[in-house]
Amino acid sequence: MNILVTGATGKVGSRLAQRLVQHGHTVRALVRDPARATDLSGHGIHLITGDLMRPDSLRGAVNGVEAVVHCAAFFRGATPEEAHAVNNHGTQHLAQAARAAGVGRFVFTSTGLVYGPNGGVPAHEDDACAPIDAYPQSKLAAERLLLAIDGLDVRILRLPFVYGDGDPHIEDVVPFMRTFPPAQRMSIGHHADVAQAVIRLLEAPSPAHRLYNVADDEAPDLATLFASVGQPPPDGTDPERAKAFAAVMDGRRLREDLGFHPLYPRLADAVRAGMA
Repeated sequence: MNILVTGATGKVGSRLAQRLVQHGHTVRALVRDPARATDLSGHGIHLITGDLMRPDSLRGAVNGVEAVVHCAAFFRGATPEEAHAVNNHGTQHLAQAARAAGVGRFVFTSTGLVYGPNGGVPAHEDDACAPIDAYPQSKLAAERLLLAIDGLDVRILRLPFVYGDGDPHIEDVVPFMRTFPPAQRMSIGHHADVAQAVIRLLEAPSPAHRLYNVADDEAPDLATLFASVGQPPPDGTDPERAKAFAAVMDGRRLREDLGFHPLYPRLADAVRAGMA
């Protein structure tokens, strides 16, 4: 397929775009500044300039593509207003452009944080959502507006905490989660498995559902996550703040419907393979 990927300069999008090329797809990346995305060109990814907040710039980006994989999002450092503008309104602009251009499929990468605190009980796709932070609230709003659009084949993946492939995500999050409870669990997923999930959903002629969770077979506690990068466990001094990130997901639907099987079912598997 000829695919447009947004967020291709980000941690998830950059690795995903390269894997889509390796899988035989033609990939173009929507970027605001091509000078900052030259590494993508070296991997056979075509750059096209555009901005989610400038709807007119999106027409050329979606022209002639068969599918859109929308990974772009504003998370860390965003005010609630900025998160809502980019993650909700920006998504709407892109979806409208895709529908007008006759794009066949639209895959949206959302987040498992949309479920809100669930006490460690794995959340199923049909469960009610009650996110308590601005970022997942904006992603949930984007999900709902996408699912309400007629004439666009929308498919949504709710991602876990993503790691691996040289991404320092675990190390980066240690200072932020230092005050979280050490026994709090969190669904995770390796970049390779996120890409596998996107490709399976993207290529499925008609999936049985429009919403799928992506998650490893095991949701480690934070003490285990910290230990994987040589850090002592978090101290548990701010359990209230931690609740917004206590996202554990049930990933059976993706396995049963689309044959997804994690390459790295557990964090320990990725560590042993030197891929964490």
